[in-house]
Amino acid sequence: MNNCTISTVKEFHIIAFPSSSTGYVLIFAGILFMYLMTAIGNLIIITLVCLVPQLHTPMYFFLCNLSIADITYVSVTLPKLLSILITQDHKISFYGCISQLYFFLLCGQAEIFILTCMAYDRYVAICKPLQYSMIMRKKVLIVMSAFSWLIGIGNSVVHAMVASSLSFCQSNEIDHFFCDLKTLSMLSASDSTNRDILTSVESIFIGILPYLLIVISYVYIISTILKIRSSQGRLKVFSSCTSHLTTVILFYGPIIFLYMKPENDHSRSDDKLLSIIYVAVVPMLNPLVYSLRNKEVLGATTKIKQYMKNF
Repeated sequence: MNNCTISTVKEFHIIAFPSSSTGYVLIFAGILFMYLMTAIGNLIIITLVCLVPQLHTPMYFFLCNLSIADITYVSVTLPKLLSILITQDHKISFYGCISQLYFFLLCGQAEIFILTCMAYDRYVAICKPLQYSMIMRKKVLIVMSAFSWLIGIGNSVVHAMVASSLSFCQSNEIDHFFCDLKTLSMLSASDSTNRDILTSVESIFIGILPYLLIVISYVYIISTILKIRSSQGRLKVFSSCTSHLTTVILFYGPIIFLYMKPENDHSRSDDKLLSIIYVAVVPMLNPLVYSLRNKEVLGATTKIKQYMKNF
């Protein structure tokens, strides 16, 4: 294995979910449902935010960015999985795999920073309400959004370049349903020292730091809410950030559990199930989280329906 110095792999074999014929049909139906719900739900959110002036606020600007990331996120992974399930062709080219890895990391990392920006927005809205319009002005929103995407682009380019330089000599079977960085690293015969250092540094700046900023924001938010004397007032203020808090929990929960759980004989199967949650289920639920019991979104939907009816 140590004598392997160049990649001899031209394509990979994605194992996905080994199952019976009936099992494949059920899995295909479930994945297709989640993909369509994610695409349609997030497109509706983007359309509403763009067309309804009522939603031209910082929170919905970031929500629009989140929806774009979610649609791209699922579109680079689930269609290939659906193709595998229906055609039983598990092959993916080497560069197709690297491209999938790149866009998956880009959207995932952009989403982390967008969620952090949304937490800051809620912090300013609740803790500094009189300065909100001055702090969260249009120029600041654009800079924050651009920063989120540029960090994702830059970091994804680095990982894609590292992955494309790996050597694969003994096996080309990816025991996952998409080209995951962790799985590719385990499959590679290359020395992992530099990759481990890069992953450790990245986990601090791309993973832990944004998460801590979100936690700190909510510590200040909750502290401010507790100072409100009226219970009705506390509930009203807290309800303005429940959608974002729910999204953060849904997004970070499976990822934290995935990387903290011990490895065992069933580890790969567990990884696939946990990955389905944050790859497919969470992007599908995000539009529902921000639309159910949200008067602004429901009001915007009613306006669009009325406009279409009149048209």
